[in-house]
Amino acid sequence: MTGTGFGAFVRRAHDAGHLVVQPRMGMSGPDAMRAGLLATRDAAATTVGTITLDSYTRVGDLESARLAVLEGVALNGYPIVSHPAATTRGVLDGVHGPGFPVQVRHGSAAPQDIFRALRAVGLDASEGGPISYCLPYGRVPLRESVAHWAASCELLAAARGPGTEPHLETFGGCVLGQLCPPGLLVAVSVLEGLFFHRHGIRSISLSYAQQTDPRQDAEAVAALRGLCARLLPDTDWHIVIYAYMGLFPETAPGAYRLLGTAAQLAVASGSERLIVKTVAESRRIPTVTENITALEYAAAVAHRTDRAPLDGTRTQTYAEASALIEAVLALDDDLGTALLTAFSEGLLDVPYCLHPDNAGRTRSYIDAGGRLCWADIGKMPLTGIADVRPAQAITSAGLLDSLSHVRRSYDHRGPGDPWPSQVPAPRGA
Repeated sequence: MTGTGFGAFVRRAHDAGHLVVQPRMGMSGPDAMRAGLLATRDAAATTVGTITLDSYTRVGDLESARLAVLEGVALNGYPIVSHPAATTRGVLDGVHGPGFPVQVRHGSAAPQDIFRALRAVGLDASEGGPISYCLPYGRVPLRESVAHWAASCELLAAARGPGTEPHLETFGGCVLGQLCPPGLLVAVSVLEGLFFHRHGIRSISLSYAQQTDPRQDAEAVAALRGLCARLLPDTDWHIVIYAYMGLFPETAPGAYRLLGTAAQLAVASGSERLIVKTVAESRRIPTVTENITALEYAAAVAHRTDRAPLDGTRTQTYAEASALIEAVLALDDDLGTALLTAFSEGLLDVPYCLHPDNAGRTRSYIDAGGRLCWADIGKMPLTGIADVRPAQAITSAGLLDSLSHVRRSYDHRGPGDPWPSQVPAPRGA
């Protein structure tokens, strides 16, 4: 593998004992986007940059994005397709490079225009996937998403050259993750990584979103690492942890506790990168300053956390994920076709996902210890593997309560509980 690029930077940092931390950050104005990247680069942490795109670009409404740029209307992200390439090169000039790679994050089921635009300005790292950027986000048919992502992977892979190794990150480990038992999350993440690989991508990161129980999370990441080692042997891969994707704590101590737990998970599990969330997540889009504080706090927690990886092949999550992956791979030599068949037959089925191409027969619950478990596996090939308890299925009345489980757990603060270390308490706390 080449020694430059997004994946190589993360690998070097990990080998040197550093966790790479990354914000979610996207501003529509070029000056503001450049300032955010500079602040991220200069944070007291080992960082990579993020350009998160706007909603119009994500859904392919490029005309609305262009009008917003022409009229100076602020968007909720950077419209990379609609800004002139020269403008975006100016944003990146003197910022993006071997010592500070930048990733484009978007959320699109049809990212070809996005990939063309990022290639035109010298970027070569992005993320998503044919399942994870289709099922949770809209009604684009899964068949169309698979075709779009096959073409997009090949488009990005064509950018490979001397000093250039394109990088893609799966979003599969985050797909509706807040109520999805981790066996399915790990399976989808690995399957998307294999899809990328079969369409020419050789530098891949595989995601896992922090869930409801730290011990179960550690087991899940160990399973993900074990499966990657087995199924992606000729690939430069690493694991990226996402701080909890659901309802974030409303108090500052709760938010920092949850972020700190994510940083501990990343380091202890041997993961290489962490995408942070901030104290503002429960209320609004965070400022650049809040993002930098989160990056530096996560880095400080990571610095004092020891690695303690588990055996990834001896967990319940590994058994479930392995069974799901093997069932899908046995369906067809073409992985895109296999994924479509798997969803149409219910062999992959995301709980509480309303997309028309998702069977919607699976259900989950949070047990008394905080673990995510199966109440109904539908037609997924987990009979005799998963511990299924139908009586525990979440009812519609209990859904919001379950979605709020993590928020409540981390916001609760007894009178003697200290503030998370490294974060100054506000006046009056």
